Amino acid sequence: MATLKELKTKINSVKNTQKTTRAMKLVSTAKLKRAEEALLLSREYAKKIEEVTSEISSKLSSVKESINLRAFAKIDEVKKVDLIVVTADKGLCGGFNHQTIKTTLKKIEELKAKNIKIRLIVVGKKAIEYFKFAEIEMYDAIEGLTSAPNYEKAAELINKSYNDFVNEEIDNIIIIYNGYVNKLTQKIHVKELLPIEVKEEVNTNEFLEVEPTDDYESVLESLVKKYIEYIMYYTLLDSLAGEHSARMQAMDAATNNAQEMVHQLTLQFNKARQEAVTRELIEIVTAMEAMKKK
Repeated sequence: MATLKELKTKINSVKNTQKTTRAMKLVSTAKLKRAEEALLLSREYAKKIEEVTSEISSKLSSVKESINLRAFAKIDEVKKVDLIVVTADKGLCGGFNHQTIKTTLKKIEELKAKNIKIRLIVVGKKAIEYFKFAEIEMYDAIEGLTSAPNYEKAAELINKSYNDFVNEEIDNIIIIYNGYVNKLTQKIHVKELLPIEVKEEVNTNEFLEVEPTDDYESVLESLVKKYIEYIMYYTLLDSLAGEHSARMQAMDAATNNAQEMVHQLTLQFNKARQEAVTRELIEIVTAMEAMKKK
Protein backbone atom coordinates (compact mmCIF):
# COMPACT_ATOMS: atom_id res chain seq x y z
CA MET A 1 0.00 0.00 0.00
CA ALA A 2 1.20 3.53 -0.86
CA THR A 3 2.53 5.69 1.96
CA LEU A 4 0.96 9.02 2.95
CA LYS A 5 3.80 10.88 1.27
CA GLU A 6 3.35 8.96 -1.98
CA LEU A 7 -0.42 9.54 -1.97
CA LYS A 8 0.09 13.25 -1.28
CA THR A 9 2.51 13.46 -4.22
CA LYS A 10 0.04 11.67 -6.51
CA ILE A 11 -2.82 13.99 -5.48
CA ASN A 12 -0.73 17.09 -6.19
CA SER A 13 0.41 15.65 -9.53
CA VAL A 14 -3.15 14.88 -10.66
CA LYS A 15 -4.34 18.31 -9.52
CA ASN A 16 -1.61 19.94 -11.63
CA THR A 17 -2.64 17.81 -14.62
CA GLN A 18 -6.24 18.84 -14.04
CA LYS A 19 -5.25 22.52 -14.15
CA THR A 20 -3.48 21.90 -17.47
CA THR A 21 -6.40 20.05 -19.08
CA ARG A 22 -8.85 22.69 -17.85
CA ALA A 23 -6.70 25.43 -19.38
CA MET A 24 -6.40 23.51 -22.65
CA LYS A 25 -10.17 23.10 -22.75
CA LEU A 26 -10.63 26.87 -22.36
CA VAL A 27 -8.08 27.54 -25.11
CA SER A 28 -9.79 25.04 -27.44
CA THR A 29 -13.18 26.61 -26.71
CA ALA A 30 -11.88 30.05 -27.69
CA LYS A 31 -10.18 28.69 -30.84
CA LEU A 32 -13.31 26.73 -31.75
CA LYS A 33 -15.39 29.89 -31.64
CA ARG A 34 -13.10 31.61 -34.15
CA ALA A 35 -12.86 28.51 -36.36
CA GLU A 36 -16.63 28.05 -36.27
CA GLU A 37 -17.19 31.65 -37.35
CA ALA A 38 -14.80 31.27 -40.30
CA LEU A 39 -16.43 27.98 -41.26
CA LEU A 40 -19.97 29.35 -41.20
CA LEU A 41 -18.95 32.34 -43.31
CA SER A 42 -17.50 29.97 -45.93
CA ARG A 43 -20.12 27.21 -45.80
CA GLU A 44 -22.82 28.91 -47.86
CA TYR A 45 -20.42 29.80 -50.68
CA ALA A 46 -18.97 26.29 -50.72
CA LYS A 47 -22.47 24.82 -50.86
CA LYS A 48 -23.56 27.11 -53.71
CA ILE A 49 -20.47 26.62 -55.86
CA GLU A 50 -20.88 22.86 -55.46
CA GLU A 51 -24.54 23.10 -56.50
CA VAL A 52 -23.70 25.24 -59.53
CA THR A 53 -20.92 22.94 -60.80
CA SER A 54 -23.11 19.88 -60.23
CA GLU A 55 -25.98 21.45 -62.16
CA ILE A 56 -23.68 22.45 -65.01
CA SER A 57 -22.37 18.88 -65.12
CA SER A 58 -25.95 17.60 -65.22
CA LYS A 59 -26.84 19.94 -68.08
CA LEU A 60 -23.70 19.12 -70.04
CA SER A 61 -24.38 15.39 -69.74
CA SER A 62 -27.67 15.92 -71.58
CA VAL A 63 -26.11 18.04 -74.34
CA LYS A 64 -25.19 16.19 -77.51
CA GLU A 65 -22.34 18.54 -78.38
CA SER A 66 -18.98 17.29 -77.14
CA ILE A 67 -17.39 19.31 -74.32
CA ASN A 68 -13.63 19.04 -74.19
CA LEU A 69 -13.34 19.29 -70.40
CA ARG A 70 -12.26 16.21 -68.48
CA ALA A 71 -13.71 17.54 -65.21
CA PHE A 72 -17.23 17.01 -66.60
CA ALA A 73 -16.48 13.81 -68.50
CA LYS A 74 -17.47 10.33 -67.46
CA ILE A 75 -14.37 8.21 -66.88
CA ASP A 76 -15.16 4.56 -67.50
CA GLU A 77 -11.87 3.06 -66.34
CA VAL A 78 -10.10 4.53 -63.33
CA LYS A 79 -6.43 3.53 -63.26
CA LYS A 80 -4.83 6.00 -60.85
CA VAL A 81 -6.19 8.35 -58.17
CA ASP A 82 -4.90 11.08 -55.91
CA LEU A 83 -5.99 10.35 -52.34
CA ILE A 84 -5.73 13.52 -50.25
CA VAL A 85 -5.88 12.87 -46.49
CA VAL A 86 -6.36 15.75 -44.05
CA THR A 87 -5.64 15.41 -40.32
CA ALA A 88 -4.51 17.73 -37.54
CA ASP A 89 -0.92 18.78 -36.89
CA LYS A 90 -1.43 18.23 -33.15
CA GLY A 91 -2.81 15.48 -30.94
CA LEU A 92 -4.76 15.44 -27.66
CA CYS A 93 -8.07 15.46 -29.53
CA GLY A 94 -9.43 12.01 -28.79
CA GLY A 95 -10.01 9.76 -31.80
CA PHE A 96 -10.22 12.67 -34.25
CA ASN A 97 -7.07 11.78 -36.23
CA HIS A 98 -7.42 8.02 -35.73
CA GLN A 99 -10.85 7.96 -37.39
CA THR A 100 -9.50 9.72 -40.48
CA ILE A 101 -6.50 7.39 -40.73
CA LYS A 102 -8.71 4.33 -40.21
CA THR A 103 -11.05 5.46 -43.03
CA THR A 104 -8.03 6.14 -45.27
CA LEU A 105 -6.61 2.66 -44.73
CA LYS A 106 -9.99 1.16 -45.58
CA LYS A 107 -10.19 3.27 -48.75
CA ILE A 108 -6.67 2.25 -49.77
CA GLU A 109 -7.57 -1.43 -49.43
CA GLU A 110 -10.76 -0.83 -51.42
CA LEU A 111 -8.87 0.86 -54.27
CA LYS A 112 -6.10 -1.76 -54.29
CA ALA A 113 -8.74 -4.49 -54.58
CA LYS A 114 -9.82 -2.83 -57.84
CA ASN A 115 -6.19 -2.66 -59.07
CA ILE A 116 -6.23 1.14 -58.91
CA LYS A 117 -2.91 2.86 -58.29
CA ILE A 118 -2.83 5.42 -55.47
CA ARG A 119 -0.86 8.61 -54.97
CA LEU A 120 -1.20 9.33 -51.26
CA ILE A 121 -1.06 13.05 -50.44
CA VAL A 122 -1.04 13.64 -46.69
CA VAL A 123 -1.86 16.98 -45.06
CA GLY A 124 -1.29 17.13 -41.30
CA LYS A 125 1.61 16.06 -39.07
CA LYS A 126 -0.28 13.28 -37.24
CA ALA A 127 -1.14 11.35 -40.41
CA ILE A 128 2.37 11.91 -41.78
CA GLU A 129 3.87 10.40 -38.61
CA TYR A 130 1.53 7.41 -38.83
CA PHE A 131 2.21 6.60 -42.49
CA LYS A 132 5.97 6.97 -41.94
CA PHE A 133 5.76 4.56 -39.00
CA ALA A 134 3.58 2.12 -41.00
CA GLU A 135 6.03 2.45 -43.94
CA ILE A 136 3.23 3.42 -46.33
CA GLU A 137 4.57 5.41 -49.27
CA MET A 138 3.42 9.03 -49.54
CA TYR A 139 3.46 10.98 -52.79
CA ASP A 140 3.49 14.29 -50.90
CA ALA A 141 3.43 15.36 -47.25
CA ILE A 142 2.43 18.84 -46.04
CA GLU A 143 2.66 20.15 -42.48
CA GLY A 144 1.37 23.40 -40.99
CA LEU A 145 -1.56 23.87 -43.37
CA THR A 146 -4.32 22.34 -41.24
CA SER A 147 -3.46 24.42 -38.17
CA ALA A 148 -3.57 27.66 -40.20
CA PRO A 149 -5.71 27.26 -43.36
CA ASN A 150 -4.59 29.50 -46.21
CA TYR A 151 -6.46 29.86 -49.52
CA GLU A 152 -3.34 30.39 -51.66
CA LYS A 153 -1.58 27.33 -50.21
CA ALA A 154 -4.75 25.24 -50.50
CA ALA A 155 -5.08 26.29 -54.15
CA GLU A 156 -1.43 25.44 -54.82
CA LEU A 157 -1.92 21.99 -53.29
CA ILE A 158 -5.07 21.07 -55.23
CA ASN A 159 -3.94 22.58 -58.53
CA LYS A 160 -1.03 20.14 -58.69
CA SER A 161 -3.52 17.28 -58.68
CA TYR A 162 -5.87 19.13 -61.03
CA ASN A 163 -3.15 19.67 -63.64
CA ASP A 164 -2.27 15.96 -63.51
CA PHE A 165 -5.99 15.15 -63.84
CA VAL A 166 -6.31 17.37 -66.93
CA ASN A 167 -3.17 15.78 -68.42
CA GLU A 168 -4.71 12.33 -67.79
CA GLU A 169 -1.96 11.27 -65.38
CA ILE A 170 -4.65 10.52 -62.79
CA ASP A 171 -8.36 9.73 -63.17
CA ASN A 172 -9.84 10.82 -59.85
CA ILE A 173 -9.21 13.08 -56.86
CA ILE A 174 -10.56 11.91 -53.49
CA ILE A 175 -10.44 13.88 -50.24
CA ILE A 176 -10.79 12.25 -46.80
CA TYR A 177 -11.13 14.35 -43.64
CA ASN A 178 -12.95 14.61 -40.32
CA GLY A 179 -15.30 17.60 -40.38
CA TYR A 180 -17.22 19.71 -37.88
CA VAL A 181 -20.92 19.07 -37.21
CA ASN A 182 -21.39 20.72 -33.84
CA LYS A 183 -19.50 21.16 -30.56
CA LEU A 184 -20.04 17.51 -29.66
CA THR A 185 -19.91 15.79 -33.05
CA GLN A 186 -17.51 15.34 -35.94
CA LYS A 187 -18.17 13.51 -39.20
CA ILE A 188 -15.85 11.67 -41.59
CA HIS A 189 -16.11 12.87 -45.20
CA VAL A 190 -14.97 10.88 -48.23
CA LYS A 191 -15.43 13.22 -51.19
CA GLU A 192 -14.72 12.52 -54.85
CA LEU A 193 -13.71 15.97 -56.05
CA LEU A 194 -13.11 15.19 -59.73
CA PRO A 195 -14.70 14.31 -62.04
CA ILE A 196 -17.64 16.42 -60.88
CA GLU A 197 -20.55 14.29 -59.74
CA VAL A 198 -23.89 14.60 -61.53
CA LYS A 199 -26.66 14.71 -58.94
CA GLU A 200 -30.10 13.44 -59.78
CA GLU A 201 -31.84 16.31 -58.04
CA VAL A 202 -30.34 19.77 -58.38
CA ASN A 203 -31.80 23.19 -57.82
CA THR A 204 -32.38 25.07 -61.05
CA ASN A 205 -30.59 28.39 -61.22
CA GLU A 206 -32.04 30.77 -63.78
CA PHE A 207 -28.70 32.44 -64.52
CA LEU A 208 -27.34 29.10 -65.76
CA GLU A 209 -29.75 29.34 -68.70
CA VAL A 210 -27.75 32.33 -70.01
CA GLU A 211 -25.24 31.32 -72.68
CA PRO A 212 -21.82 33.03 -72.35
CA THR A 213 -20.63 34.96 -75.39
CA ASP A 214 -16.96 34.15 -74.73
CA ASP A 215 -15.33 30.78 -75.18
CA TYR A 216 -17.54 28.65 -72.96
CA GLU A 217 -14.82 26.08 -72.34
CA SER A 218 -12.51 28.67 -70.79
CA VAL A 219 -15.42 29.93 -68.66
CA LEU A 220 -16.17 26.42 -67.45
CA GLU A 221 -12.49 25.72 -66.78
CA SER A 222 -12.24 28.89 -64.66
CA LEU A 223 -15.31 27.74 -62.72
CA VAL A 224 -13.85 24.27 -62.14
CA LYS A 225 -10.58 25.73 -60.84
CA LYS A 226 -12.44 28.07 -58.49
CA TYR A 227 -14.59 25.12 -57.36
CA ILE A 228 -11.71 22.77 -56.49
CA GLU A 229 -9.67 25.54 -54.85
CA TYR A 230 -12.51 26.66 -52.61
CA ILE A 231 -13.59 23.13 -51.69
CA MET A 232 -9.98 22.35 -50.69
CA TYR A 233 -9.84 25.53 -48.59
CA TYR A 234 -13.24 24.77 -47.04
CA THR A 235 -12.04 21.24 -46.21
CA LEU A 236 -9.16 22.72 -44.18
CA LEU A 237 -11.53 25.08 -42.33
CA ASP A 238 -13.98 22.25 -41.63
CA SER A 239 -11.20 19.98 -40.38
CA LEU A 240 -9.79 22.71 -38.10
CA ALA A 241 -13.18 23.38 -36.49
CA GLY A 242 -13.66 19.63 -36.01
CA GLU A 243 -10.20 19.36 -34.44
CA HIS A 244 -10.90 22.09 -31.88
CA SER A 245 -14.31 20.64 -30.97
CA ALA A 246 -12.75 17.17 -30.54
CA ARG A 247 -9.93 18.59 -28.40
CA MET A 248 -12.41 20.55 -26.28
CA GLN A 249 -14.32 17.31 -25.62
CA ALA A 250 -11.13 15.35 -24.90
CA MET A 251 -9.83 17.94 -22.44
CA ASP A 252 -13.24 18.15 -20.74
CA ALA A 253 -13.24 14.36 -20.29
CA ALA A 254 -9.64 14.45 -19.04
CA THR A 255 -10.52 17.18 -16.51
CA ASN A 256 -13.48 15.16 -15.23
CA ASN A 257 -11.37 12.01 -14.99
CA ALA A 258 -8.70 13.91 -13.06
CA GLN A 259 -11.36 15.19 -10.66
CA GLU A 260 -12.57 11.64 -10.06
CA MET A 261 -8.99 10.43 -9.56
CA VAL A 262 -8.31 13.18 -7.02
CA HIS A 263 -11.45 12.13 -5.15
CA GLN A 264 -10.39 8.46 -5.07
CA LEU A 265 -6.81 9.29 -4.04
CA THR A 266 -8.09 11.62 -1.30
CA LEU A 267 -10.23 8.78 0.10
CA GLN A 268 -7.18 6.52 0.10
CA PHE A 269 -5.10 9.26 1.75
CA ASN A 270 -7.69 9.84 4.50
CA LYS A 271 -8.03 6.11 5.09
CA ALA A 272 -4.26 5.64 5.30
CA ARG A 273 -3.94 8.62 7.64
CA GLN A 274 -6.71 7.28 9.87
CA GLU A 275 -5.04 3.88 9.98
CA ALA A 276 -1.72 5.54 10.85
CA VAL A 277 -3.33 7.53 13.70
CA THR A 278 -5.11 4.42 15.01
CA ARG A 279 -1.87 2.45 14.88
CA GLU A 280 -0.02 5.19 16.81
CA LEU A 281 -2.79 5.30 19.47
CA ILE A 282 -2.62 1.55 19.88
CA GLU A 283 1.15 1.76 20.32
CA ILE A 284 0.78 4.55 22.92
CA VAL A 285 -1.90 2.66 24.87
CA THR A 286 0.17 -0.52 24.69
CA ALA A 287 3.23 1.32 25.98
CA MET A 288 1.25 2.90 28.87
CA GLU A 289 -0.14 -0.49 29.88
CA ALA A 290 3.33 -1.93 29.87
CA MET A 291 4.61 0.89 32.07
CA LYS A 292 1.78 0.36 34.60
CA LYS A 293 2.70 -3.29 34.96
CA LYS A 294 6.23 -2.28 35.88
